[in-house]
Amino acid sequence: MLKLAAIGTLAGVFSGVFGVGGGTVIVPLLIFWFGYGERLATGTSLAAIVAIGLLGALAQGGFYGNVHVLTGLWLSIPAVIGVLAGTAIQQRISQRAVSLLFAALLVAVAIELIVR
Repeated sequence: MLKLAAIGTLAGVFSGVFGVGGGTVIVPLLIFWFGYGERLATGTSLAAIVAIGLLGALAQGGFYGNVHVLTGLWLSIPAVIGVLAGTAIQQRISQRAVSLLFAALLVAVAIELIVR
C-alpha cells in the first residue's frame, strides 16, 4: 500500500504541475515495482486518471481560473476517439513493442524539452 500511495502521490504532483502523470509516472512504476504487464499497467493508470484529471481540472479551474471549459470539452471528443483507437492498437502489438514505443516517446519529449 505504501508503494501505491507513493505512485499516486507522484502522479498527482506531476498532474498538477505538468498536466501529466498517468503515463509518465503510474505506468512505469506499476511495471517496475509491481511487475505489471504494459497492458495491465496502462488500463490501471487510465482508471486512476479519471479521478486525477477531474480533481485537477476542478482545482485549476475553481481555485485559479486556469481552465477553458469549452476548449476542454472540444479536446475530449477526439481524445475519446484516440483512446479507443490507441487501445485497439495496443492490443494488437506485443507488450515489448508497447514498452519500446513508450520509451521512444519519453526520450523524444525529453530531447525536445532540452533543445527548446
